[in-house]
Amino acid sequence: MKKAVYPGSFDPVTYGHLDIIKRAAEIFDVLIVSVLNNKDKTPLFSVEERVKILKEATRDIPNVEVDSFSGLLINYASEKKLHIAVRGLRAITDFEYELQLAQMNRRLSNGSLDTMFLTTGLEYAYLSSSSVKEIAYFGGDISQCVPDFVAELIHEKYKPNQTG
Repeated sequence: MKKAVYPGSFDPVTYGHLDIIKRAAEIFDVLIVSVLNNKDKTPLFSVEERVKILKEATRDIPNVEVDSFSGLLINYASEKKLHIAVRGLRAITDFEYELQLAQMNRRLSNGSLDTMFLTTGLEYAYLSSSSVKEIAYFGGDISQCVPDFVAELIHEKYKPNQTG
């Protein structure tokens, strides 16, 4: 059984993330989408909220599991007996950063963790969680960026900013 992990912050999950998830789920028997709990960042949604959102967003993809982790990806992958990490690429700038991470993860895991890159569809190449949050913060329309239920949750988080 071929299994892989798609790690990320997913704060919030976007149509770009969902594109990668759907396509990776067609390649692997099991795809574990795992939310990184990064203590250095202040996310819009808690880890528990992001897991719940991802479960809802992927409920129609039967071979997708949603989980979370803290610390190094190589430790999480080793614990779960995973040997492939999936990463999405939007542009050359993503590749430079992701290549460095992939090489470091392979080295630190003694060759047991490889990275597979999937390029996002062109219709999602402009999307980033950061830009979605910025647009929403100022009351902009994010309906082309995230599922409707995610947009509602984001706007709820920013309501205090939009009423004053």
